[in-house]
Amino acid sequence: MPYPIEQQNHFKMIKITPGLWLDESELEETFVRASGPGGQHINKTSSAVQLRFDARRSRSLPADVAERLIQLAGNRATQEGVLVITAQRHRSQPLNRADALERLVALIRRATERQAVRRATAPTHASKRRRLENKSRRGQVKALRRSTPND
Repeated sequence: MPYPIEQQNHFKMIKITPGLWLDESELEETFVRASGPGGQHINKTSSAVQLRFDARRSRSLPADVAERLIQLAGNRATQEGVLVITAQRHRSQPLNRADALERLVALIRRATERQAVRRATAPTHASKRRRLENKSRRGQVKALRRSTPND
């Protein structure tokens, strides 16, 4: 596993950030048959992994992080706020499990970052002047293109 998993009070915890841990019991894995490479063996094994995580009901995530996570997940999240991550890049189930968990952790890490609040500012005097100079220059170019009748 690429992420630290610690045993705390009979629960396995997955480290997301230094101050945020995810309870492994909140994850639900189902194994399905994968499409793609695998030869004759592909018809007999369920190597693809569907990882489900209920972000809205999670006890591990703060409410604001959960909402940002659902927004970031896009169509990977259901109406109820359950994230579904399907991993089938590899031919083996353990590699696909690790891949799905890695992608979930990366998504949660992105959700923990708050976007800076954008404050509207007025354009500077110099930028207004440049804009007007460009407009007048453009107007002169267009004026030169107009045909003048011969007297």
